[in-house]
Amino acid sequence: MNKIPSVDLADFLSEDPNRKQKFVNEIGTAYENIGFVSLRSHFLDDALVSDLYKEVKAFFALDLAKKKQYEIEGLSGQRGYVSFGKEHAKGKKEGDLKEFWHFGQEPSEDANLTEVYPENVQVDELPNFNATGMQAYRMLEKTGIYILRALALYIGVDEFYFDHWASNGNSILRPIHYPPITKEPEGAVRAGAHGDINLITLLMGASSGGLQVLRKDGVWIDAIPEEDELVINVGDMLERHTNNKLRSTIHRVVNPPKEQWDSPRFSIPFFMHPRGDMDLSCMDLCIDEQHPKSFDDIMAGDFLIQRLIEIGHLKK
Repeated sequence: MNKIPSVDLADFLSEDPNRKQKFVNEIGTAYENIGFVSLRSHFLDDALVSDLYKEVKAFFALDLAKKKQYEIEGLSGQRGYVSFGKEHAKGKKEGDLKEFWHFGQEPSEDANLTEVYPENVQVDELPNFNATGMQAYRMLEKTGIYILRALALYIGVDEFYFDHWASNGNSILRPIHYPPITKEPEGAVRAGAHGDINLITLLMGASSGGLQVLRKDGVWIDAIPEEDELVINVGDMLERHTNNKLRSTIHRVVNPPKEQWDSPRFSIPFFMHPRGDMDLSCMDLCIDEQHPKSFDDIMAGDFLIQRLIEIGHLKK
């Protein structure tokens, strides 16, 4: 397999049970084998995507001093601006060659959360930035819930098993700017090899190239979807909860060839997290003699804190 499989959400949303089952089988098999798919027929329309990129590019074009006003101490990088080189892959010292912004959950009034999410940081210079970001957040969240419903059916639990945990979950929308490379990077890449922390990640902007996925045989392959497709992968929380049935695959964003160093790159991942009180213990139906329990029991909130320490956002 030299490319990631492509699936069509319209199959799952159709009223034809055979098409729905086809989608469940395709995405489940892909996530057992390589952990990544590209997805057509999601809920982001072209106008919203265009508006979001316009706002994101305008924000990153602001003076560094202005952007730094939105880097809020005490939030562990969970909201607002995170400056260049602050984050690194687990186990690496070199900071990644990127700066980014975090939009977080704005829960509904009846969410009944056991935790309090930080408020989103408002950008004064760009009156449409926050509203556009949250509109995209909602469409990606909606898409993600349908993906989790398909995976619930594939695993063998109720279709709506994940709905409570993912709705009003601690998800993050992260517009990323990889600036032009101006000098030889010393061991740093745009994003070092890593697995994602969360349940699933929905990625906009991968069609510009650079994203690579590590196959089971140790070979890196390019993950380049069509222009209108999202790339969606399994995160460590879902791998853990399914006792390695669904794979959180290591991936990276490599530096471009030298002749393209002067080109910036933008991508926008949506990290779909559950509520912090979701129990990530291995599901009983994913444990048997051939697949003994691989992970200790842990709650989603505790796992998130553990991983934020590992990637440099939180101090021990």
